[in-house]
Amino acid sequence: MRLGVNVLNFGPGTDPGVLRQWARTVEGLGFDLLMVSDHVAVTPDVAAQYPAPFFEPFTTLSWLAGVTDRVRLGTTVLVAPYRHPLLTARMAANLNDLSGGRFVLGVGVGWARQEYQALGVPFERRGALTDDMLRVVREAWANESDYRARDIPVWVGGNSAAGRRRAVRFGDAWHPLRFESGWLHGSVDRLKADADAMGRPVPALAPRIVLRLTDAPLTAPGRLAGEGSIEQITGDLEELRLLGSDTVVLDPFGGDPAETHHPERAWQALAAVAAHWNPRGTP
Repeated sequence: MRLGVNVLNFGPGTDPGVLRQWARTVEGLGFDLLMVSDHVAVTPDVAAQYPAPFFEPFTTLSWLAGVTDRVRLGTTVLVAPYRHPLLTARMAANLNDLSGGRFVLGVGVGWARQEYQALGVPFERRGALTDDMLRVVREAWANESDYRARDIPVWVGGNSAAGRRRAVRFGDAWHPLRFESGWLHGSVDRLKADADAMGRPVPALAPRIVLRLTDAPLTAPGRLAGEGSIEQITGDLEELRLLGSDTVVLDPFGGDPAETHHPERAWQALAAVAAHWNPRGTP
């Protein structure tokens, strides 16, 4: 099982120098994947959680590809309806080509109603538009002589039943986001049932969990996977490995924009995971 990191590409403490440090830290600690999130218009609903400046994912990842050598680069998640499908197909394929085949396209439907309105995209049709985008992108990439997409992995985000089914229809992996410890057990069974019902292969599992390291174990109900003592966090990772996860993405953002002024705290937590994570049975 490989580990990735959701890098903060937004907020008052984020600038090109900090993003460069994020990329070099993630790669230097041995993580396999660096991912960033997506917003286009920082409307009030977006700004409340992800304030400006917001670095657009394709632009940012293209630049970070030039300051890294090994780490894969991806989106968690690109809001599918925000861009024309052929534009997304082109940008993703170009980024993959320019980075030496290191790109992972994670997509989702999004949630920011005001941002949808600012972009002139109907919020009520976000599910259908996401399906259309995934279909068109796949069809475009079939023209290998033009797009040179070279089998870009597509991860489909969303914890709902609709997101699961969309992952079965269009995705190489299902990418559920930030959930309570133990929640994924039943969802994996439902993913397999959905695939059987559609006569489709079961997509790989690539969850994104929080990363919040505490000095003492958390014992209250409702603990999220990835928060607590280092023993709890590595236990969660082992549980996800045993469930068949291909990749797990760690998300160190706790929700306070002030965190972006102190990325070294997230880097310390990532270093702790890198030092302690040793899958059972690995020398």
